[in-house]
Amino acid sequence: MQTMKAALVAAIGVVALICCLLPSSAEEKSRLALIVSIEGAIGPASASYVKEALAKASERRAEVVLLRINTPGGLNSSMREIIADVLASPVPVVGYVAPSGAHAASAGTYILYATHIAAMAPGTNIGAATPVQIGGPLPGLPSGTPDNGGKDKKDGDQQSEPKDQFKDAMTAKVTNDAVAFIRSLAELRGRNADWAEKAVREAATLSANGALQSHAIELVARDQPELLRQLDGRVVEVAGGKTQRLATKDAVVEAIDPGWISRFLAVITDPNVAFILLMVGIYGLIFEFMSPGAVAPGVVGAICLLIGLYALNLLPINYAGLALMLVGIVLLTVEAFNPTVVIGLGGIIAFVLGALMLFRVEAPGYHLSWWVIGITAAVFAGFALVVLGSLRRAARAPERVGAQAMRGLPAEVLDWSGSEGHVFAHGERWQARGAETFKPGETVEVANVVDLTLLIRRAPARTGEGGTS
Repeated sequence: MQTMKAALVAAIGVVALICCLLPSSAEEKSRLALIVSIEGAIGPASASYVKEALAKASERRAEVVLLRINTPGGLNSSMREIIADVLASPVPVVGYVAPSGAHAASAGTYILYATHIAAMAPGTNIGAATPVQIGGPLPGLPSGTPDNGGKDKKDGDQQSEPKDQFKDAMTAKVTNDAVAFIRSLAELRGRNADWAEKAVREAATLSANGALQSHAIELVARDQPELLRQLDGRVVEVAGGKTQRLATKDAVVEAIDPGWISRFLAVITDPNVAFILLMVGIYGLIFEFMSPGAVAPGVVGAICLLIGLYALNLLPINYAGLALMLVGIVLLTVEAFNPTVVIGLGGIIAFVLGALMLFRVEAPGYHLSWWVIGITAAVFAGFALVVLGSLRRAARAPERVGAQAMRGLPAEVLDWSGSEGHVFAHGERWQARGAETFKPGETVEVANVVDLTLLIRRAPARTGEGGTS
């Protein structure tokens, strides 16, 4: 009986020990810090990468996501996608501008303000969040020269006033929208909203210590371990209004690498790569249409064209620029078949202007290189004028084989009887027929070929210089 009691007490002790250990084990297992790095210009690839990473962090019940930021800015649409994902994340997201020498400019400032906790490494900076529009001045800068109170205005200046007013209205509209957006993020996270507005309107910037003193960020950490130590014990509010106390002191750090989709998007959404893919696709299809049956140019061209169009669909493009490029291609093709020089020059000018107008943003990392435009224009002009011109000349050249090639060739009569005989033509002995009588050794001309028999006639006499035959 005493043995049974002792066994029962031991069993209860073991169960109690297991119950005590399970929560601590689960707690230790949940202390996972995932690192997501935004490097370079922010675009569709960055948005896809952050979305996938936050989804993995939620699935793995990570303690925190460290969003390392080092960017000069990027596309507004991609920035807003990232911010929407951060705001909806059930896992706390800590924005960390690192390493030393990094910056979170323009779109990076908005993303940092959206994170639950903002931190910076020494030697980094944030700000310069002014939205830049093509063809418009920076907000706060004068749009023209002083006019001395309107006394020196000319008729041309008065006519340009509506255009300037339209530009000013558009600039004010975009700027005010950006100010309202970043202020809403600052109010949501309890950060300095006045400096955030100044960063948008005046392109203001701050260093790490300056940002900490201005309450634009919460922490300054030299490296990742120090950041995790400072984060430990802080309380944040995640999506759904839930509060969470961070336990990051002994968290296991793991980096999340971009998936193949994000890597693929990063390559094709580079404007220069998308532009080259588009041109290769057009070249391939043109060559396939000019030489049906080649197969390879058509297949490669179709694939490159579809990928290029998909990349352009993800980027903010100017359809007027795309139309000008297509007009230039058509004009250069016409020039190859009907040389006029004027059409060719017009095609090159239209192509270059269209390439310059193709992308309607000046976000860092999202503009076409002059080298790419110049080389592509030169290659396409050469392709149109040389390759297509050669194909045109080959199509118009006389046939080199078959009956068509035999017509008009000279032939030497070998033997002749009545209206038939044999002749030597094109290096071969042929059976021949004719309406006249010919002598062996006489030179005649091939009029036609019928069933491997040459129809011959006398060669026309050449006219001399004096006009007599």
